[in-house]
Amino acid sequence: MQYKTIVLQLLEQHPEIYDPLRRQRQLLPTMEHYARELRSLHLAWKETLAQARPGSEESQIASEALELALKELEDRLSNGSPRDGQEALSLDQAMAYVRTHSLKK
Repeated sequence: MQYKTIVLQLLEQHPEIYDPLRRQRQLLPTMEHYARELRSLHLAWKETLAQARPGSEESQIASEALELALKELEDRLSNGSPRDGQEALSLDQAMAYVRTHSLKK
């Protein structure tokens, strides 16, 4: 599973987070953090779904678990993103967002 690639694509969809991280050379550690988080979410969802549906195909469970993990991670990123009409996050705000979410592990 290429969690880093998936996370990089998600971060690129949020330029208000991606651009400051890239400029301040924090993109790689942030991407790695979120890749670990995505992997943990994926494994947790696989476990939960496997227990809830013991007779299901492993590949189906893995696929559904990844969808749920991605949705959860994307929601976290979106909650830290400004809405239309709001200013973009400053670097300090972006870093505070990353720190806050990395402490929740």
